[in-house]
Amino acid sequence: MSNHLPPFTLQPIGKIWTGFKSREECPRNSRFNKNQSIIEVDPAYADAFLGLEVGRHIAVLYWFDKADRTKLQTTPPNADKLYGVFTTRSPHRPNPIALSAVEILAIDGTKLTVSGLDCIDGTPLLDIKIYVPMIDAPQDALTSLPWSNKP
Repeated sequence: MSNHLPPFTLQPIGKIWTGFKSREECPRNSRFNKNQSIIEVDPAYADAFLGLEVGRHIAVLYWFDKADRTKLQTTPPNADKLYGVFTTRSPHRPNPIALSAVEILAIDGTKLTVSGLDCIDGTPLLDIKIYVPMIDAPQDALTSLPWSNKP
């Protein structure tokens, strides 16, 4: 493969704790996890918490470190054929970056208690961003899955 981009590295800023010990225990999507999760951020980033508050939603980016990075196609749940991973939310992809929007339920120092996430205990946390519906959920966006007519 010809790669014209320079290599770079990402450094985790913390870890996520969900209570799930294996991939098999995890829900397929964070929306299906009704339990609470803990996002533990390195204390070096404490100043980045300024402005976060209980009740706000955040976008959490994390690294599915146990994913198969060679997989380029998959059959999603409720689908009857293969799709490229770029049209799915599969954790198995070239760069297994996960994205979930969650609600902040509690803040204790550099620990956030949030609505559920879909990863195993100890998953590396890459970043946190404020969730802004008018930016993150465009009104004219297609809302159905490629393999379904249902949103």
